[in-house]
Amino acid sequence: MKRLLFTLLILTALLYALENTTIAGLSQYKPILTASLENNEYILSWNRTSYPAYYEVEVLNKASDNDSFNTPPTQFIAKYRTWDNKITIDNNFPFNTYWRVSAQGLFQRPLGHYSDSINLPQIMGISAEDFHNVKPVAISQYPADYPASVKPTLLWSVVPGAVFYEIEILSNPPEEPNTVAPSHHRVYSTREVFTNGYNVDFTNYKNSLAYWRVRALDYNENPLGVYSDAAEINIDASLNPPLKPLINTTFNKDGMPPPLYPAYSWIPITGTVSYEVELTNRPPENPNSTSPSRYRIWSKEVIGSFDCYDEQPRIVPGTYYWRVRGLDMYGKPVGVYSDADQFTVNLSKGNYAATFGDSITHGGGAISYSPADWEYNFQTYLHFTAVNLGKSGDTSETMVDRFDKDVLPYHPRFLLILGGTNSLRGGTTSTQVIKDLATIRDKCSINGIRPIFLTLPPINPAAIDRAFNEETIPNWREQFDLVNNFIRLQRYYIELDPYFCDSNRELPDHYAIDGLHPDIEGKKLIAQIINANWARVTR
Repeated sequence: MKRLLFTLLILTALLYALENTTIAGLSQYKPILTASLENNEYILSWNRTSYPAYYEVEVLNKASDNDSFNTPPTQFIAKYRTWDNKITIDNNFPFNTYWRVSAQGLFQRPLGHYSDSINLPQIMGISAEDFHNVKPVAISQYPADYPASVKPTLLWSVVPGAVFYEIEILSNPPEEPNTVAPSHHRVYSTREVFTNGYNVDFTNYKNSLAYWRVRALDYNENPLGVYSDAAEINIDASLNPPLKPLINTTFNKDGMPPPLYPAYSWIPITGTVSYEVELTNRPPENPNSTSPSRYRIWSKEVIGSFDCYDEQPRIVPGTYYWRVRGLDMYGKPVGVYSDADQFTVNLSKGNYAATFGDSITHGGGAISYSPADWEYNFQTYLHFTAVNLGKSGDTSETMVDRFDKDVLPYHPRFLLILGGTNSLRGGTTSTQVIKDLATIRDKCSINGIRPIFLTLPPINPAAIDRAFNEETIPNWREQFDLVNNFIRLQRYYIELDPYFCDSNRELPDHYAIDGLHPDIEGKKLIAQIINANWARVTR
């Protein structure tokens, strides 16, 4: 036994000497980090050190200023450990995250230096400045052997971050592709397109062949990239298929539970003033009809919109079906009901975790996107299943009011709580918001639910006023700080606020163009911060 202990002592001393002296040259080791994009996954790899070591891969919010010291907490997002000299990650991280790697010894951390930071644009072979230099891809095709009617629906791929689109109908192919300039062959165009589809009317068009292309625009009407490649539309005026909205909501994606308060969206059709959404508890017995189903359990009319928020919590287990029809100015049907789509409510999906809050939790962003657009929901990017119990427009008070009926039926083991933003920016005091959050905390404790609070991300009052024409109280930052300081006193919380602050401690446009609702990049960042802290707050 003594000999074994002596051997271990000598070995320990030798390893310590190797790590802390220049004998093995470990102090000069610096990984060279390279990356590639393969099958929609990022592969990071680096050269091994000659000394037995494991490696730490860090995900940063900003590029590190040096290669020798730990990064500040407000820049650090996540850390991964591996004995291999490569790691595979998915593309659910925000576009502008940075990555670096270091070798870790038994005594010296790191061994030598950190690698230089690289970011995802570099991995994808483009620069951050070129991120928006993209173009939509036409999905709808109407070749000569599969012509369109005089009112075809044109679909294209979604451009992340696009607030609206400009579609251009041409009599001939455009003079120059991959441009932002309008074509001289334009016969019609519109910018009143707020989703990735448009129902065009060729009733008065004299030819049987046209071309179309589309480009994405930001909030200030600046192009996000170039026009799509022009596509043919062969028109057969004798065709008369039923005119109906096209659903573009995806429920239960990849097994995800639907939100407690669903949102429904569709591609609009020409000639409508409003739309009526119908929810049924059985498949509608009358497809391609203008009449309501006998199985209708709820309906709602929306004016001048292409999405609809369900104000009723869909908490009764079962399968639901929804469809939508257009109405004219007299309330008469325009065409027929859309095909029905379905979603399934299963309370067991929320037994592990749930998210509870206002519109930041409910989803949506970039002004034109609702919770129906799963890319704008942070739950999409979580590494675990969580049912979305968010409700747009919620205040801390209404969260308290609906807790028993909306949360308790799921009885989640863990409840992520993000609330109070609407209250504070509207003038409710931090004292009242803290009181409401404490009530939610106590309700969780009584019912065996672990409350995990998220600090409130900042807002941008000027952007909110620009997007919604709504004022924000002048001392909002002070009030947010008071609530966040309360959250930091709780046993279980996750920090969001510092990651979203610019130099003025406001929410920058690249995370939320409307100053309030984080866009795709922001939702990915929220999710990855939660993922990185999940083991800590759930153990």
